[in-house]
This record gives sequence, structure tokens and C-alpha cells, in this order.
Amino acid sequence: MASTHSPDQALPQRFDLRDPRSQAMAASLAVAVLMLVGKLGAYAATGSSAILGDALESVVHLLATGVATFSLWYAAQPPDAKHPYGHGKIAYFSSGFEGALILMAALGIVAMGVEALVTGPELERLGLGLAVTAALGLVNLGLGLWLVRTGRRHNAVVLVANGQHVLTDMWTSLGVLVGVGLVWLTGVTWIDPVVAILLGLNIGWTAFALLREAYQGLMESADPAETAELRAVLDRAEAESHILGYHFLRYRRVNDHVYVQVHLLFPGDLPIEDAHAHATQVEESIRTVFPKDHVEVTTHLEPDTHEHPDDGVHDRLGDALAGDRTLG
Repeated sequence: MASTHSPDQALPQRFDLRDPRSQAMAASLAVAVLMLVGKLGAYAATGSSAILGDALESVVHLLATGVATFSLWYAAQPPDAKHPYGHGKIAYFSSGFEGALILMAALGIVAMGVEALVTGPELERLGLGLAVTAALGLVNLGLGLWLVRTGRRHNAVVLVANGQHVLTDMWTSLGVLVGVGLVWLTGVTWIDPVVAILLGLNIGWTAFALLREAYQGLMESADPAETAELRAVLDRAEAESHILGYHFLRYRRVNDHVYVQVHLLFPGDLPIEDAHAHATQVEESIRTVFPKDHVEVTTHLEPDTHEHPDDGVHDRLGDALAGDRTLG
């Protein structure tokens, strides 16, 4: 068995404000506090259900950002005896937790909108509320784009989820601007709770997207495009006679770490040194499939004459990713 790690990719650092990921999360936490204070102030000044819904979403966002900050720190901890694959899976828990909180906020916003629609809203000083909401929305736009870009650059699902939450907050503020602005211009007060209901439904859609992403990460769903690239690399190695064949290909992703396992077949009379050299070439080729990730490849070297009993471990493992291949 050969197990290698890319020599030019360092293990993740601990949470450090010199790291762009840590800087982005710290900024997100600070802005979340600003958003909460600003929106609650705007609601107190106006009595708008739409602005209250926007403020409620910010309450949830502040809590979710705190969880995401802890998750980013915990995910950066190095592997230990109890967690040999590291702690990165907490990122998917964080994303799912954030999605659940967003869903709760969405349900609360819809409920408040329905209540205000039935009882009739009492609105005042809408101009001030609009000005505050617009300013905060611009701040969220810049922060959200930065978080998503930084998260995708570093394959940090925590930052991407948090950035999407911030952008959801921005779209919520934009909807509030439109709705409250129409009330301000027309004097038709029922527009305000209707806008709140629509915003709640839109936020709920974002929540389901985050929950789906968290589920896929926790269940280690294989990406079809990455699987096809891995098989192409191995097929090419077989065509170029570096290996006689392969089977039991599998891989798992945890944020920016990818773990690949595959069984490689070689001539039975090939010296182990030569087989190891060919396996190393294959491992380097596999690593090119994930150029932005920390990649660990584990290969199991087998002679092509090796027979597998019908009730052996190979049959119990299955061969889902390697395609229709027969065992050597």
C-alpha cells in the first residue's frame, strides 16, 4: 500500500487572523452585530413589519455567524488520535445549522406578516427607516460577495454558507426597500406585510438550499464530474501501461481535503520497486484532478493473477465508482 500527501500543500492552520478565512469570518461577526442594532433601530422608528422581519433575520444571522466562527476554528484543528481525518466535517453541521436557523426566521417572518396583514400595520417615519435599511443593505452586499469569493477560493464551506446568508440578508433588505418605499409613496399600508410574507418565503428557499448542501456533505455524496475525471486519469494510466487495471475506486471530500483510495493491478512478476514507482505516477496524476485541495491518495497494489474468493472483502466493499469492471 502506498500512501502519499501532496508535498506542496501544508496542513490547515489554526484559526488565525492573519489567515484570509479568519479575517472574513471576524468581519462577518462584527457586521452581524451592526446589522442587528441598525435594523432594530429602524423598526423602532417605523413600526414596519417588513423591517421587523429583516431585523429578525439579522438576529438569526448573528447567532449563525457565531456558530460558523466556532466551526471554522474547530475545523482548522489538526488531526488527532480520535479524529485521524481531522475535524472538517463540522463545517457541514454548521451549514445545516445555519440553514435550520434561516428556515425558522423565514417561518417567523411569514407569521408576523400574516398577523400584520390581518390587524393592519401602523407605520411612521418611513423615510428614516428606508435610509437605514439602504445603507445596511450595501454593507451586506459587499460583505456577502467577499465571504463567498473567499470561501470558494479556499474551499471553505463555512464561509460560503455564511456569505450566502449575508447575501440573503441583503436581498431581504432590498425587498424591504421596495415594499416600504411603495407604502411611503402610495400610502397603501397593506403592501408592507405582503412584502414581509414574500421575503419570508424567499428566505425559506435559501434555507432549503443550505440544508441540502449540508446533507450532501455529511453523507459524502460523490460529485459526478470529479468521479469522471478520476476515472479518466486511471483509464489513461491503464492505456499507457502504467497499470494493468484498477477497481474499488472511492473518494471522500471534507471541505478542502480530498481522500482517494483505489486498488491498482500490476503483472505478478513485476518487482515491487517498479510497481511502487508506477503507483506513485498514478497518484500524482490523481492529485491533478483536485488542484486547489489538499489531497491524500492511498493505493492498494495487487498482482493481476490475484484471485478473490466469492465471499471475500472485495465483494462486500462493492465497486460503485470504478464502473463495470471485473476483478483480476
